[in-house]
Amino acid sequence: MSNLTLEELRDRIDAVDQQLLELISTRAIYAQQVAEVKTAAGDSAFYRPEREAQVLRGIMERNPGPLDNEEVARLFREIMSACLALEKPVSVAYLGPEGTFTQEAVLKHFGHSACTVPMAAIDEVFREVAAGAVNYGVVPVENSSEGVVNHTLDSFIDSSLKICGEVELRIHQNFLIGPNTDPDKISRVYSHPQSLAQCRKWLDAHYPRIERVPVGSNAEAAKMVRGEWSSAAIAGDMAVQLYGLTKLKEKIEDRPDNATRFLVIGRDLVPASGDDKTSIIVAVKNEPGALYNLLEPLRTYGVDMTRLETRPATSGKWTYLFFIDFKGHYQDDHIVAALEALKPRVSDLKLLGSYPRAVL
Repeated sequence: MSNLTLEELRDRIDAVDQQLLELISTRAIYAQQVAEVKTAAGDSAFYRPEREAQVLRGIMERNPGPLDNEEVARLFREIMSACLALEKPVSVAYLGPEGTFTQEAVLKHFGHSACTVPMAAIDEVFREVAAGAVNYGVVPVENSSEGVVNHTLDSFIDSSLKICGEVELRIHQNFLIGPNTDPDKISRVYSHPQSLAQCRKWLDAHYPRIERVPVGSNAEAAKMVRGEWSSAAIAGDMAVQLYGLTKLKEKIEDRPDNATRFLVIGRDLVPASGDDKTSIIVAVKNEPGALYNLLEPLRTYGVDMTRLETRPATSGKWTYLFFIDFKGHYQDDHIVAALEALKPRVSDLKLLGSYPRAVL
């Protein structure tokens, strides 16, 4: 236990705060100078996903405590976000409206200095990024309990956009009501279909007779119940604050490890960060041994596959589509060899991108 008095401890904290302020200001000045150097060299890539991942990993490795690694990384991400905004705020489209888990994923990945732009549908996020109206987009791709988001996978088929990053977000669902609602007279609950599915057992146990109404997003559900008298919504914490709702019960998801993975999409491929994942789409014909022929080159060259999803093709050319994730960067020697060996075995192969593995 410290022998210092409370006043002495506070004086020391004040001194440290002053040092922090001066160091953060110095870092911001260096960030501005980096921007000037890059502009003079004709480099327009002001945001570098691989560089940010490397910096955050290094901070977590060197963290002496007592704050845990994730808390320290979040603090530095906000500092980096604010410094980047001095040069140019990153604009990011996401599946809206405001208050969705996707917006929460944007802020977790880019920091609160990013400019977030809500879109009504996943394909609109893709179009906004492709048109250059925003720098990046964030879309959900899979949930740990309810599986893949097919609209996201399908949007990659005809798109030239690349995956630039991933975000993993723990999903906590809340049972919410508006200021006019009597908790004893709830007759319906609104939420996104996946959220309703993630809370199925809780609803069965506590509200088995109320109507379950699927809507486009959790935030839309929260917005609807704000002005209604006998309805509830299932949504996250951002929606609670944004729409002024009351939590009747928090963390009602059936699985405590419930999480959703989001993808960051952009227009350019990302250089290697040292700890990367790669995503591809391959098309194969419906014939015996097709899946073996697809996977055998990956095994031969030691490629560590992390995900395999199948989607029906929309044309005769792409009979079956396989979305494959694996560890490593597309420029790694063993992955180059594996993809070259794979090409003659499939109807088509499309590189969706290599990107830093989620840091937080």
